[in-house]
Amino acid sequence: MIQNPILKGFNPDPSIVRVGEDYYIATSTFEWFPGVQIHHSRDLVNWRLLTRPLTRASQLNMLGAPDSCGVWAPCLTYADGLFWLIYTDVKRYGRTSTGGASGSASLRDFHNYLVTSPTIEGPWSDPVYLNSSGFDPSLFHDADGRKYLLNQLWDHRPGGNRFNGIVAQEYSVAEGKLIGKRTNIFKGTAHGLTEAPHLYQRNGYYYLLTAEGGTGWNHGVTMARARDLHGPYELHPEQTMLSARHRPDASLQRAGHADIVETPDGQTYMAYLCGRPLRNRGVCTLGRETALQPVVWGADGWLRTLDGQGTPTLQAPAPGLPEHRFDPAPEREEFDTPTLPIAFQWLRTPWPEALFSLTDRPGYLRLYGRESLGSSYRQSLVARRQQAHCYSASTLVEFEPEHYQQQAGLVCYYNASKFHYLYISHDEALGKHLRVMTSLPNHVQTDTFTAPVALPSGPVELRVEVDEERLYFGYRVAGGVWQWLPQQFDASILSDEANAPGQPNFTGAFVGVACQDMAGTALHADFDYFDYRERAYRPDPR
Repeated sequence: MIQNPILKGFNPDPSIVRVGEDYYIATSTFEWFPGVQIHHSRDLVNWRLLTRPLTRASQLNMLGAPDSCGVWAPCLTYADGLFWLIYTDVKRYGRTSTGGASGSASLRDFHNYLVTSPTIEGPWSDPVYLNSSGFDPSLFHDADGRKYLLNQLWDHRPGGNRFNGIVAQEYSVAEGKLIGKRTNIFKGTAHGLTEAPHLYQRNGYYYLLTAEGGTGWNHGVTMARARDLHGPYELHPEQTMLSARHRPDASLQRAGHADIVETPDGQTYMAYLCGRPLRNRGVCTLGRETALQPVVWGADGWLRTLDGQGTPTLQAPAPGLPEHRFDPAPEREEFDTPTLPIAFQWLRTPWPEALFSLTDRPGYLRLYGRESLGSSYRQSLVARRQQAHCYSASTLVEFEPEHYQQQAGLVCYYNASKFHYLYISHDEALGKHLRVMTSLPNHVQTDTFTAPVALPSGPVELRVEVDEERLYFGYRVAGGVWQWLPQQFDASILSDEANAPGQPNFTGAFVGVACQDMAGTALHADFDYFDYRERAYRPDPR
């Protein structure tokens, strides 16, 4: 059986492709670097994180990009002996321009690019710039050899439809650019917010999948078809072929933004975006994840879920391919290699050597103190996805700050306005000490601090325990026992839904380590290990 989500934690906007016996899914990474996650499977049941293709400044530079901008909705295809990867680099969205996604004129910057590689692990080419007319680009390889770019069309004009349909334009491989006129091939339905196009050819029809209703609770997958690529398109009899918008009892919510793939024997599977709300708060701390389930072509030539009701499911029948397991990801990283373990990412910059090193002190992750937590430029934060509602994480840090502008520690992070940070610092009264800073996105008081706890010099272990909406921090010094801070922190703020009005929220909760030196002297912190373990719910994990 397939157990959903197949890609847990922040892995939205899946694009799936099969090459021979191998299946690959590309997902969005937004402001996290390197860009685009690609997972691999051979049986559609077991998946591993394989690579991130956008690794250098010529491909991606997100310095200054606001929260929830950066890499959106990659499209991964294979044709002509090459992997083709299309992606959007978003430079402005939400409150960083005028108004939200509706209302007054709202300018956005969506730049779409293409990179290619003969192998999935690269090296990937430098990008070809395509257009900036909207987001969610997709490349379609027609049977006659021609190629077409599709994307959502953004309309910034006041009073207009921001999501103004799906446009198509031919791409010339020889010229390395779009040619001819763009055509609006699908204006969408009354659900609105039409995006995420993928096009397929079958039995004389062009089938168009789109997402509608927005990426929240009204999300769904719309299907249409036409005899000609440019339309006109007729809608699926049920219009929405997969959604949880009318199923508040479903375990998988926010289902939409889909792509399909066929097995060698002709079975069809749909990968789609979903979210798992917390039981007590109804918010998605894990962000938008990826699920997979079989779908079937009916006698009328339309695609439907197995139950015919368009319901996303926690479990789904597997295709019966030979089982192919991968070694489990390690729970404890000792930082004993010269490169960062693949589970970890950092924010925005293609020049990580300015933020951290694994060779300056072998066996340690050294972070150089840079800008404040939440900076959109040089922020020394290295973190991994939270992939379960209940987990334990810990690290050991060696850090001797000299004043209050120097900080380092363990952070549970969503974005610049949503985090809990257990950090070590120094002040004139206490000397070296420990405290928690919380940034609250939807409170009158936007940041709070716990009382400082004095610390001796030397290494300190830091620990966090998360059980759904409850979060606890602890610490211990060499030879000591764990000491727990008395406060219970609200983990539910690390979610898509906890938000100041108008601000975009498209990522998910991360847990990791950070270091700041806001005086500009780059004092470093050394982290000996990082341990992340998913576990069962505990009423009080301390």
